[in-house]
This record gives sequence, structure tokens and C-alpha cells, in this order.
Amino acid sequence: ALKDFDQLPNSAYVRIPVVQRLYGISTASVWRGVKKGTIPEPKKLSVRCTGWNVGLIRVALAAKAVQS
Repeated sequence: ALKDFDQLPNSAYVRIPVVQRLYGISTASVWRGVKKGTIPEPKKLSVRCTGWNVGLIRVALAAKAVQS
């Protein structure tokens, strides 16, 4: 999913390994970022599946790029 991230529609969802690679951080750091508000909140897709909206991730990454 990471190599195809640019082709995904904004309505798609990705799992935590993709979010980790996009930000270059660990799983724990992803959750810290969610708590801090620098990474969008995930959505519970099913009982054992959590996903992040691609459109919201793109907005957050763009905002991070502007800050840097």
C-alpha cells in the first residue's frame, strides 16, 4: 500500500505500517502523534482493524512539510 499511496483515493484507509513508513516513526510514536494531534485520529473499521483516512494523512503530511 505504501508504494501505491499516491494513487489511493482520499476516501481510502491505510493501516499502521503504512503510517509508520510515511512518517518514518515507530508504532508507539504514531500513537503519541495521534494523542498530540500531529497525526490524524484513526477510525475503527472492524473489531480488530483500525485504519487512517488517506485524505487526512495527506493533509497532515502537507502541514508538516510547511512547518519544516
